[in-house]
Amino acid sequence: MSCRRAFGRSCLGLLVFLILASLYSPCQMDRAEPVPRVVENFVGQRPDGIGLPTRHPIPILPPIASPITSDFPAISRAAGMIFSGTVTRVERRPAAGQAIETVAITFHIENAIRGANPGQDLTIAQWIGLWSSGQRYRVGERVLLFLYPPSKLGLTSCVAGPVGRFQIDSWGRVLLTAQHLSLFRTDPVLGGKSRLRLSDFALAVRQANGEE
Repeated sequence: MSCRRAFGRSCLGLLVFLILASLYSPCQMDRAEPVPRVVENFVGQRPDGIGLPTRHPIPILPPIASPITSDFPAISRAAGMIFSGTVTRVERRPAAGQAIETVAITFHIENAIRGANPGQDLTIAQWIGLWSSGQRYRVGERVLLFLYPPSKLGLTSCVAGPVGRFQIDSWGRVLLTAQHLSLFRTDPVLGGKSRLRLSDFALAVRQANGEE
């Protein structure tokens, strides 16, 4: 009887050993899949009509280095497009047929300083990750933008993020934030002003480029 119990314990021990060995074998380790390099976007439906999925995977891209923008001339020189206008359309564009997902924003151009024409309906493409991080637009919004020249993928964004973006009030005046006031305090045209006419910005751009 004791021999039978000893034999049973030996068989049980061997079975446990075989199970553990199969779980930690080199072949099992080699079959482990790498963790995908994606982050989760928890952006939902917005009032402006752009339907971004609740859990949308976004590829992790190398950060885009912005130039040092300590003054208005540096911001102006970095911009490929400078214009004011009204947002008329916001649309998500899937990655199918292109490298990454983007958001297309269409503006009706009211005043053009560089790289656009008055009366034009201009559509720009922005990486969807910037939208998720807070660089958003809504239909009907009036803005003045300093945009980088389009990249090889056709993407653009505001120069130095919020620094290259200005709101326009109902009177058509450009509004400067506290950050703008701090950065532009020494500018001969913009310094110390919280509301300006668009003509003042055009003058400041010309001076920044040595045209006046």
